Amino acid sequence: MGQDFSLCWDIEMLNKAYHQGYMAGVMGMDNGRCPYKGEVIEAAWEAGWEDGDGQCELKKPEDKLAS
Repeated sequence: MGQDFSLCWDIEMLNKAYHQGYMAGVMGMDNGRCPYKGEVIEAAWEAGWEDGDGQCELKKPEDKLAS
């Protein structure tokens, strides 16, 4: 389980959580694997995950249709 950051966070911690979430999303990891506890810092991680997951989806090759 992650450390509880519900009352003690700063912009650097939020930035780190966002970037970790982004990398998790790009790598296709499950959204439920957030290592943080605390509403604000979890939201930062999830925002990063959503952005990373979106990038991962954009880079997937499209299936080629036979003509």
